Amino acid sequence: MTDTLSPELLRRYADARIPRYTSYPTAPNFSAEVGEADYRHWLASLPSTDASLYLHIPFCRAMCWYCGCHTTVAAREAPVLRYLHCLRQEIELVARYTRDLLSIRHIHFGGGTPTLMPVNEMQSVIEHLRRHFSVALNSEIAIEIDPRTLSYEMAAVLGLCGFNRASLGVQSFDLAVQQAINRVQAFEAVESAVRLLRSNGLRRINFDLIYGLPKQSLQSCLETVERALTLRPDRFAVFGYAHVPSFKPHQRRIDGASLPDSETRFAQSRAIAEALVRAGYIEIGLDHFALPDDPLATAAAAGRLHRNFQGYTTDEAEVLIGLGASSIGRLPQGFVQNQVRIPEYERLVRECRLPVARGYRFADDDRLRGAIIERLMCDHRVDLGTICQRFGAEPAVVLGSASLGPLIADGLLERQGTQVRVKPHARPLVRSIAAAFDAHLSADDQHSRGV
Repeated sequence: MTDTLSPELLRRYADARIPRYTSYPTAPNFSAEVGEADYRHWLASLPSTDASLYLHIPFCRAMCWYCGCHTTVAAREAPVLRYLHCLRQEIELVARYTRDLLSIRHIHFGGGTPTLMPVNEMQSVIEHLRRHFSVALNSEIAIEIDPRTLSYEMAAVLGLCGFNRASLGVQSFDLAVQQAINRVQAFEAVESAVRLLRSNGLRRINFDLIYGLPKQSLQSCLETVERALTLRPDRFAVFGYAHVPSFKPHQRRIDGASLPDSETRFAQSRAIAEALVRAGYIEIGLDHFALPDDPLATAAAAGRLHRNFQGYTTDEAEVLIGLGASSIGRLPQGFVQNQVRIPEYERLVRECRLPVARGYRFADDDRLRGAIIERLMCDHRVDLGTICQRFGAEPAVVLGSASLGPLIADGLLERQGTQVRVKPHARPLVRSIAAAFDAHLSADDQHSRGV
């Protein structure tokens, strides 16, 4: 078996619907069996420890047709202000149970478009977090930004509030692609946003790019990379477009016939990766790239890279508190997800209730398999002996339950004793390889394509 991916092999694995493994077990396994009472107990039983916060702001000015996030269009300010009032209430509710025991090392604002809120509201939310949680002086405070709507005033407030990393949705600079996904943004808008952010102290800049979009060609992918490189962001995240119109109805506006096939998607992803590596970026995990001095590259080199709902991260905290509608948190006992529908989320918070909709309680086997999958996704290799020893499990039992034979026969994987390694040419298929250790994976689950 040669160390290459044949077209037949690529199609077989790339067309499979596989989780992104930003969590294990994945969200389709969450249920209403975990509710508010469980979350209260889990929060109250937390020891003094490091933790992270994720705040979800589910509003945008317009809907991008490719979007897979929980968000809604806000044409008026009133719904945003009402939501932010409830968000501050939820912060207070959670803080009652944690009793100043958490040292916050990472804060991430996602959406939606968090910078859509008025500048005074941004200040208010940050002040509320600092008032109710112990935020470490050297914490990373990051925010997702639509460069088309970033104002000078908001950039200045972000700097004053202590934000130090921003993630900008670039996706593509090809106008035909932008029009096909309802997100037209000039290069100059991104350039201006980067300049504003850096001049206000947000030195760490991430760009998100997407391949597999309608009307996207290999050449337009490379031209987007070339233009993006002139702004020298610290990181790139390069995602494949996930077309799931049955789950996200607005994606029906995208003509499925205009989407590239698996071979073209793979060629686009590898061309982008190779261009970024040539430009001096370190390829990290499945889909991230970072400059050598970026903390993500340092963590990857040291084997300390982790994966959570924001993708690859340096965050080592076992506790992630999710705040806002649809947000997901992780505690030592399991996952909790808030109500997705904004009116229901707001109703529960107004009633002074934790707005939990569903969750998942970990079994010992989940912790074991989650650790295995995380190392494969982060390092492309795993020592099953070491991880099994940590969890009191037998490597032979784990190996016996994982269908590694076909992966080895297809030349994607090699195993020596309890050491499992993804072959370099097969790294773009690491999600399919990680799935061999997924005891919950069901063909009925809705996931994105393997590439």
